[in-house]
Amino acid sequence: MARVKIEPLRTFTIEVFTKLGMSEENAVITTDVLLASDRRGIASHGVARLKRYVDGIRAGIMKPDAEPEILKETATTLLVDGQAGMGQVVSVKTMRRVIEKARVSGMAAAVIRNSNHYGIAGYCAMTALEHDLIGFSATNSAPLVVPTFGKDAVLGTNPISVAVPAGKERPFVLDMATSTVPRGKLEVYKRLGKRLPPTWATDKDGNPTGNPGQVLKNLLDRAGGGLLPLGGAGEEDRGYKGFDLAAVVEVLSGGLGLASMGREVYGCKGRPPDVSHFLAALDPGAFGDISDFKKRMDSFIRMVKDVPPAEGAERIWIAGEKEAEAEDRNKTEVDIDEPTYDKLIEIGEGLGVEAAFQGSVKS
Repeated sequence: MARVKIEPLRTFTIEVFTKLGMSEENAVITTDVLLASDRRGIASHGVARLKRYVDGIRAGIMKPDAEPEILKETATTLLVDGQAGMGQVVSVKTMRRVIEKARVSGMAAAVIRNSNHYGIAGYCAMTALEHDLIGFSATNSAPLVVPTFGKDAVLGTNPISVAVPAGKERPFVLDMATSTVPRGKLEVYKRLGKRLPPTWATDKDGNPTGNPGQVLKNLLDRAGGGLLPLGGAGEEDRGYKGFDLAAVVEVLSGGLGLASMGREVYGCKGRPPDVSHFLAALDPGAFGDISDFKKRMDSFIRMVKDVPPAEGAERIWIAGEKEAEAEDRNKTEVDIDEPTYDKLIEIGEGLGVEAAFQGSVKS
């Protein structure tokens, strides 16, 4: 791992996106979503994804200059066409509108269709915290997950994020895939040459496998197998709960958007994938005094954290607490694995963008 200073890495990433045709504003949005992931210790969704976006823009499935178009709007809802643009751009800009509506009406929601991968689900949810709102964010994705008792992938990893403000305590920030792990985790394991635990994925015949490269190749070729839903295979560990949560996300995003669902997402090679997102915000102040709500959240969080830890355990963690502590540690620098670091250098050389962050690496 290399320790890299954030500001030169941010400058580099913004310039890469602008070289590919993005406006300065949209390049900043996309870059900040990626770096937020790295700062929170979620390497699977940070700058390691830059190659994916560079390739997607060059292939024409991600439109660097696209802007979201509102197709239908009410006082509390939005239906948005992402115009096959960057998922970070369309989701962040739409979430801003959702927040404006929720501050007036108490709650609001948006469905986005014809979009692309939007980074960590938690980013949009957490933007609501700045306004003392509860934020909700979910998205469907490429078919990577096998249904319970199934052999072939049909559902996305379909993450869900809920961010809830608190007072003196850290906000409660749930950000989870509905699969055992997201695809990005397999990419990390492949880069580092690590084997998968047997509960993460299956081969083309539906059997557990520890080979991340083969799983990723099978998913790319749609040759069978894939990631397991949250809970794992079969009924014993209740994997059907993760499977059904993923199905709910499909309904809220692709279903409400009258867009692609399941295998239809990324259904035609070389064409935009038609990813859909669901975003919402809820104002606790619409139900009672916001300061009282935050006090209740503080009380609840302390109640949970004060439970004596089990033997051998250090402490109890509230959702988002580990990531928030990582963010505190990573205010000016982030960890980048060696393969990602090398790929960033390669991307910069190909576009004529100076990788100024090279000189800031620490052993």
